[in-house]
Amino acid sequence: MMPKFLITILLLIVSNVFMTFAWYGNLKLQELKISTDWPLYLIIICSWGLALFEYCFMIPANRIGSQINGGPFSLMQLKVIQEGVSLVVFTVIVATVFKGEPIRWNHLVAFGLIVAAVFFAFMDSK
Repeated sequence: MMPKFLITILLLIVSNVFMTFAWYGNLKLQELKISTDWPLYLIIICSWGLALFEYCFMIPANRIGSQINGGPFSLMQLKVIQEGVSLVVFTVIVATVFKGEPIRWNHLVAFGLIVAAVFFAFMDSK
């Protein structure tokens, strides 16, 4: 059996893949001229459909990972991990799917600061 921390992180990764496509996938469909004539309500419904899958992974990740249910993470740690995972997943998708979007030095600095936030969230404050 995989440790709870690893299950939690893997579920968060899958969740964030769905969420990134739910939020930004419509822009790629528009760029590919697939959804240029779609009304906004249809794009919203399609995005909600993808977001449903995001929740199917996010909710179990939070329940498995939460100290409330015997997991290894506090709620604050879960949130900070989620933000870090979200940024990594978003960056990978931008670099591979939205290839025309450059990653600049200031993006890397912002990424480093979020990684620092994850580090500080796990520091023992006692």
